[in-house]
Amino acid sequence: MTNSPSKQTYLGLYRTMQVIRQTEEELARCHQRGLIHGACHTYVGEEAIASAVCAHLRHEDVVFSTHRGHGHALAKGMPPRELIAELFGRETGCSRGRGGSMHLFSPEVGMMGTSGIVGPCILQACGGGYSFKLMKTDNVAVAFFGDGATNNGAFHEGLNMASIWKLPVLFICENNQFATEVPFSYAAGNPNVGSRAAAYGMTGLTVDGNDAVEVHQAASEAVARARAGEGPTLIECVTYRTRAHAEGMGDFGYRTREDVEEWKKRCPLLRLREKGIKDKIVTAAELDAIDAEVKSLVEEARKFAEESPLPSPESATRHVYSETPAPSGRPIINTRPTNVAREITMTQATHEALSEEMARNEKIFVMGEGIGQRGGNFKTTAGLYALHGPVRLCDTPICERGFVGLSCGAGMTGTRPVIDFMFADFVLDGVGEIVNQIAKIQYMSSGRLKMPVLLRGCIGIGHSAATHHSGNYYAMYAQIPGLKVVVPSNPYDAKGLFKRALNGDDPVLFLEHREILSLKGPVPETEYEIEFGKAAVVRPGTDVTVVALARMVVLTQSICDKLQTEGISVELIDPRTVLPLDIDTILESVKKTGRLLVIDEGFAPCGFAVDVAAQVADRGFNDLDAPIKRLNGAFTPTPYSPPLEHAVIPNADAISQAIRELINE
Repeated sequence: MTNSPSKQTYLGLYRTMQVIRQTEEELARCHQRGLIHGACHTYVGEEAIASAVCAHLRHEDVVFSTHRGHGHALAKGMPPRELIAELFGRETGCSRGRGGSMHLFSPEVGMMGTSGIVGPCILQACGGGYSFKLMKTDNVAVAFFGDGATNNGAFHEGLNMASIWKLPVLFICENNQFATEVPFSYAAGNPNVGSRAAAYGMTGLTVDGNDAVEVHQAASEAVARARAGEGPTLIECVTYRTRAHAEGMGDFGYRTREDVEEWKKRCPLLRLREKGIKDKIVTAAELDAIDAEVKSLVEEARKFAEESPLPSPESATRHVYSETPAPSGRPIINTRPTNVAREITMTQATHEALSEEMARNEKIFVMGEGIGQRGGNFKTTAGLYALHGPVRLCDTPICERGFVGLSCGAGMTGTRPVIDFMFADFVLDGVGEIVNQIAKIQYMSSGRLKMPVLLRGCIGIGHSAATHHSGNYYAMYAQIPGLKVVVPSNPYDAKGLFKRALNGDDPVLFLEHREILSLKGPVPETEYEIEFGKAAVVRPGTDVTVVALARMVVLTQSICDKLQTEGISVELIDPRTVLPLDIDTILESVKKTGRLLVIDEGFAPCGFAVDVAAQVADRGFNDLDAPIKRLNGAFTPTPYSPPLEHAVIPNADAISQAIRELINE
């Protein structure tokens, strides 16, 4: 490469590499001693890459990494004691004992997390870059990943998004020749990763990943491009891990001892040391002093970790959700109004909420297909593009996993993404990003990272939309700790709950039933929010409690007056949020009526109705005068033809009949 680093830079690179190497070797010994409870993926042999790239990063720049992330964490500034303590499972660890080797969080130094899943770091770095673009800073986001990730869909979607939006992101591929035990030469149709950048219209290059000076120069140019607004860079660093995939694993069923020994001769520390002394940039004595200083540092770190306490079992369930939500300053009004003249549709209600909050908070942005100038398939963002422009109303490619994963990184770096995925079926392509990343970030970071992501889309059967535009997925998502799942049934609730979501610090699935989007209802013009986990008593009654969601609330309301003429008084409960679920209001109603019917358009097995029934049976059994009844949609994919479609969902007649039968029990 061109310019040699200064003496100060040279010594800094060498020291960081020594910190990584000596820490990793100490961890390998500790693994043999049984001090590490789970996996231990070391970075031995690859130290030049993290050290050289992170040498150009400021404190405010962010790094997203993969399962082999020890070196990235240390290079970004994590103290060795916090890394070792984490692998020992101690409360002084960087993730407070929640992560181990594969889940390292230190947002205080810009280390935004490592993942045991291949690929998400690429998308999250795009999210960090998008936050910096939105906030008009010159910060940079870096994704470190192995060669295996380049064959993953996240690689394509992430690089494409970064290219079209010119995001300030460095994609650093550490090509160590093997994805676990599968050779990259076998797994890749194009094994030259750097050349793939051309397909995305970005700068790409391949460097010797064991040459710290070469990596340093390439990273310098890439960081400068990113800070100048010139977009992302893909750098393939060809390297080799000289220890097993993880400590304790067999190493020579897929590669030879001779190959490993040959690569050890290309050790990045030895190469930097020899070159520095040969070129008279540094002296052997200066490097020896660093070796000794780092040895003492690592010994102290290991001792600190061994002496640190284990986390308290009582802390195991903390930080699933935000514990200190920021107050919005507007009133909480959970009770539906009775004297409001203005009536608007559900779509208008959520649009109003979004418009008002975007005007207040410049960190809110919306992503989705056709939500820009077009205003969304259901007019969810109509007119907002003209007010806020293409960065805050961002049309996306068809890459649901990509922009959902991006929203995770954006939430981690201080902005508030609203992901409009049109139909809930579509976002299933990104369900791994929701379940494994978005839902778990607050917990794994011990509450130090927030996740204010709102994911919205339509659910529900109707309009002959067939099986890929009709799914009801609230029961599935309600099984995931860390998420909140909202299912409104009317405009008032929709606006108040949407406002709540836009002002909280937790990820929210906001699922809107397509068949009631045009439903009108009273919505005051004054400010208000509705709490999550607070059910609405839609209609008071004395004979039977009916719990319903979304369109099923509307259908049940439509038959209550007729049942009243038959002497049947229905108390209708709308939970409004499936997670958290307000079971106390339901129990209070059942205590009064003695009977419970749960109506759910979704499937019966492991569904919403099952959960309500089980909780009432557990806590309110003595109040029941009859068995709990459930009325569900048919357990089948959604058909297209109207008579088939109508046959698979509860209708008003079926609801009436179920109530009558329960009264007669």
